[in-house]
Amino acid sequence: MSPTMSDGVTPIETRAVGALTGLAIGDALGMPTQSLPRQRIRERYGRLTGFEPGPDDQPIAPGMPAGAVTDDTEQAVLLARLLLAGNGRIDGHRLARELLAWEDDMRRRGSLDLLGPSTRAAVAAVAAGRPIEEAGRFGTTNGAAMRITPVGIAVPVDDLDRLVARVVEASWVTHNTGVALAGAAAVAAAVSAGLAGADPATATATGVRAARLAAAHGHWVAAADVADRIDWATRLVAGRPPDDAADLIYRLVGTSVATQESVPAAFAVLAVHPDDPWRASLLAASLGGDCDTIAAIVGAVAGATHGVDAFPDTALKTVDTVNHLPLTGLATDLLALRRQRS
Repeated sequence: MSPTMSDGVTPIETRAVGALTGLAIGDALGMPTQSLPRQRIRERYGRLTGFEPGPDDQPIAPGMPAGAVTDDTEQAVLLARLLLAGNGRIDGHRLARELLAWEDDMRRRGSLDLLGPSTRAAVAAVAAGRPIEEAGRFGTTNGAAMRITPVGIAVPVDDLDRLVARVVEASWVTHNTGVALAGAAAVAAAVSAGLAGADPATATATGVRAARLAAAHGHWVAAADVADRIDWATRLVAGRPPDDAADLIYRLVGTSVATQESVPAAFAVLAVHPDDPWRASLLAASLGGDCDTIAAIVGAVAGATHGVDAFPDTALKTVDTVNHLPLTGLATDLLALRRQRS
């Protein structure tokens, strides 16, 4: 089924599909620019206007076709399937096994886009026989945040404590630290709020509240507070022209794989283009650094707040044709879980 929604579909359905499809669109836009400095992206593309193939010198995605997604979308799909198989719950042992199997499959396909540092260390520890409760105690990077969108679709936002608990359940095996859980909770809550009808500013505020709750979970590590940095980053770019805002995000907020950089960076981009998911995703993909993950988060929250039809038809068709992922079906099934618990 095409991601484009037909007449008669309810707004929450367009937003659920928009969240998963927006994640894929942002991810695919950031595929050729990921792990590059902002200056090189400017020199090569000028202002990014659409999907580009992975250039031969791309450190992670050389030769990938324009519109192809990366690990962000593939792991979100993996998590969505586990949520559906578990009727809304995630089994930590199974998640670890599935992530290892996914990486093995990626290697067979010749991909360099493998598990991130926190996830790789955690699943390797589980595979080596270490207690699963200890595996994610040092996971601070944005792997939990990048794949958490299905939880935001499946769990209503009206009980924020419950939503945060489901985020923790889906994340602690690989990212059992307060900073990583805060970042994942911010994204999931913003997506869930979008499905409930929130605009981007309200969704962001909900994400900040969820981040504060989640920061009390998991192991403490020395890291900046995610909730405060989201609030600061969105105010930092308020009223700035997009190019100036992007420079501030790159230089001051940061675009690394660290959760306390990339998640606030994504919400800052949303504040620059709150009414245009496509332009927001393009800006995120142009930032430099871990910009496929940042753009994936931007696309997910923007899609959740505006619906799938806010993206250009050509972008929807490209991502659908290139990747053959059942995003519409998964979103619909996740929404059924949400309705069971509303």
